[in-house]
Amino acid sequence: MSAPSTRGETRLVPDRLQGRAERLLKSWEALLLAVAIAIFALNVWSSPYFLDPWNLSDATFNFTEKGLIAFALALVIVSGEIDLSVAAILALSSTLMGLAMSHGAGTPEIVAIGLLTGLACGAINGMLVSGLGLPSIVVTIGTMSLFRGIAFIILGDKAFTGYPVDFAWFGQGYVWWVFSFELLLFVVAAILFAVLLHATSFGRMVYAIGNNAVAAQFSGIRVERVKFLLFLLSGLMSGLAAVCLTSRLGSTRPSIATGWELEAVTMAVLGGINILGGSGRIGGVVLAALIMGMVTFGFGLLNVPGIVMSIFVGLLLILVIALPKLIGRLGRAKRKA
Repeated sequence: MSAPSTRGETRLVPDRLQGRAERLLKSWEALLLAVAIAIFALNVWSSPYFLDPWNLSDATFNFTEKGLIAFALALVIVSGEIDLSVAAILALSSTLMGLAMSHGAGTPEIVAIGLLTGLACGAINGMLVSGLGLPSIVVTIGTMSLFRGIAFIILGDKAFTGYPVDFAWFGQGYVWWVFSFELLLFVVAAILFAVLLHATSFGRMVYAIGNNAVAAQFSGIRVERVKFLLFLLSGLMSGLAAVCLTSRLGSTRPSIATGWELEAVTMAVLGGINILGGSGRIGGVVLAALIMGMVTFGFGLLNVPGIVMSIFVGLLLILVIALPKLIGRLGRAKRKA
């Protein structure tokens, strides 16, 4: 048998590289990167204060805490489920942290209570969805009201203040120059979730469940167990976001993080996570978080009212869900023609 010609090999490698480059340029992440660059340039043009290093550092607080929630929520959505209780879990975690602080708990105990509360709430969602087989959208709408209601019962119209001084470092501390601890946490979480979803057998199981849960069950995947773990992870990340947000604000109110579930879902879907499950990448969620953070900060520099941002997020969510449907219909119409 003759060896393959050198000329054939030299043609094959560039073709593969060219194919990968074309797929990368046509990917959703490439489009998001272009949008992020355009928004950055627009912010630079519209405000002379945008490029100040400390202003840019402040801008990261607009997406880091929501991004932590969006990473876990992305995995839940890829599996074909949804968790709309994430903001309410954050509120309840923050409230119980404040309650513990008011009874003399120190920083380690406060942080532990925030994380454990998030885990407990995630376990409740997981048991109802994976254990009883209830629809996740119904369950998490119910627990959203339940968890937020408990926070209002505990606090009413009052607020917890007076957290320990060292507790403020989680939301206000800097690891180096203008790089905050929250930004470092966001980067580390992005790497860990990317590895978990794209480079482990657990991530492959999540994709398989999102594409066809019945087929995944017959292939030997313990679907209920995986979904339970995903809701646990979602609750844990909401508890971690509660620690960061409470530390940054220095106070707790039962209305804390109102509407964040909408923004977290928007980050995930805008990042390319299929709302019906089965596809999506963490890199897109990172870019979506950056885009939404820059838009929010840019609106703030221009003194645009907060309600405008709410309208923008709502329209953006509708657009990114409707866009694939519209593109699909246009493609089918062209094929028929």
